[in-house]
Amino acid sequence: TTTQLLQYLQITSQTEHFVVFLTAFFASKVEHESKHCNGKGFQRLGSSAFDRVYTANQNCGHAYPTFLAVLWCAGLLCSPAPAAFAGLMYLFVRQKYFVGYLGERTQSTPGYLFGKRIILFLFLMSVAGILNYYLIFFFGSDFEMHIKTITSAISPLLLIP
Repeated sequence: TTTQLLQYLQITSQTEHFVVFLTAFFASKVEHESKHCNGKGFQRLGSSAFDRVYTANQNCGHAYPTFLAVLWCAGLLCSPAPAAFAGLMYLFVRQKYFVGYLGERTQSTPGYLFGKRIILFLFLMSVAGILNYYLIFFFGSDFEMHIKTITSAISPLLLIP
């Protein structure tokens, strides 16, 4: 289990680096749009293109703390591989959301809904891990292998839009 924990920590640290990369990418888009609209740097004067980029960046930034919390909990308490897979899927979905937000606002809806489904999956994995801990503690029943089998079987279903 120590090697699994180390592998999970390596995967989640890579995921966190990808989060930092996406955040930097989104921020550069905001800066570019701001300079393109105003020519003076970061000022919000009401350009609709800038407002879309700025709002998409803020929405993505506000979602990352929740994502990282459920990612860590799902991986540590339940199963690292499906959690890492769901985490990578979530990052690609947030990219789709951001790019969709740059166009029409309705283009961002599929990415938003898909992201909510992935966060729900990670949250349910965390709850399953916590319930398993209490089942072990109070009743001596360990369902870890069953939970890992179920989450491993369900995680590819996240690819279905």
